[in-house]
Amino acid sequence: MAFIMFALHALHLVSAVLLVALVLLHAPKSDGIGSIGTSAQLFSSQKGAEAALNKITATVAGAFFLLSFVLGYYFNG
Repeated sequence: MAFIMFALHALHLVSAVLLVALVLLHAPKSDGIGSIGTSAQLFSSQKGAEAALNKITATVAGAFFLLSFVLGYYFNG
């Protein structure tokens, strides 16, 4: 049980740091990921890069929320 708790805490920490990084990549006024250089060339357009970044951010946010719920509900003490 201790290994599961450690693994969930580690995943929670990784998702928190990743979520902060992904939110910081978002730029106001649709500048987005295309403004940081060559990474936008991986996608077909800046809109495609922004849409992919939105999906990744939403997935990581969902994982963070789920892990927060599980850790709070099952391992609260």
